[in-house]
Amino acid sequence: MTELGDYLATYAGKRVLITGGLGFIGSNLARRLVDLGARVTLVDSLIPDYGGNLFNIVGYEERLRVNIADVRDPYSMRALVRGQDLLFSLAGQVSHLDSMQDPFTDLEINARSSLSILEACRHENPDIKVVYAGTRQQYGKPRYLPLDEEHLQLPTDVNGVNKLAGEWYHMVYYNAYGLRTASLRLTNTYGPRQLLKHNRQGFIGWFVRLAVEGREIQLYGDGQQKRDLCFVDDVVDAFLRVGASDTANGEVYNLGGQAPITLLELAHLLVEIAGQGRVGLIPWPEERKRIDIGDVYSSYARIQAALGWQPLTPLDVGLAQMIDYYRQYHQHYW
Repeated sequence: MTELGDYLATYAGKRVLITGGLGFIGSNLARRLVDLGARVTLVDSLIPDYGGNLFNIVGYEERLRVNIADVRDPYSMRALVRGQDLLFSLAGQVSHLDSMQDPFTDLEINARSSLSILEACRHENPDIKVVYAGTRQQYGKPRYLPLDEEHLQLPTDVNGVNKLAGEWYHMVYYNAYGLRTASLRLTNTYGPRQLLKHNRQGFIGWFVRLAVEGREIQLYGDGQQKRDLCFVDDVVDAFLRVGASDTANGEVYNLGGQAPITLLELAHLLVEIAGQGRVGLIPWPEERKRIDIGDVYSSYARIQAALGWQPLTPLDVGLAQMIDYYRQYHQHYW
């Protein structure tokens, strides 16, 4: 098992490329890497509604490089991967509804872009380490809980299919070409620097916005669907562990939260922490009901055994930090 001090120390002086680096997880990862002494380059297309936000790197602008480019462009990626030690592949389209309404764009951004990046690495920098951000959405409707990495993958939407394809490209390039790749299947991630302009990129950010604004958090059905949530600092720690460890090469790991919670319990907790807002129940919209998967939460036992990772941030603590952040900086996010 990797020792705590060892894996953090490995990043000092390392050249690190983060695609989607101005987005939610990418910017939090970038800030942490800069603090660890890494030489960080961010790549982001700043496509409206996808989460890239220059405010996410306020205070760090002079300590890292930003390249506005699209990961679907093979020429840009070939130039950008040269000389890098690690690549964290976080660019993507994460809205399940958008993927159903515009499946070809989702295919381009979540599947073809992975192939573009991997080909660039194979030809220009075969020694690079690549860590991909997958999703538990790849599993689809659970057949048992908690989800583990052996669970059948049967996505219920286009986004899940394309994220699954992106992950499999990484595994093929590991097996066929020896490229050092790994994938993390993320669960619901929450925390500062998340896109809150609309509600198409996951429920938790939108719930937080409604609470901060003192509005009603509306839940579909009876609100008894269970989910697990993982604070962004813990997710960043998982990426750092995987990036630093050759044990993780060719591996896929689930991330998970400390314990599942019903959406109704979560909404009431947010209202309590925010000191305002309210909770209401409404009928299911047809377009959302078609792709709903019921209860879902993941086992993180594999990454805990291999790399010592576990979620450390209590849910109420993480939500309080998130609410405080948006109370200060909401004008930059909605």
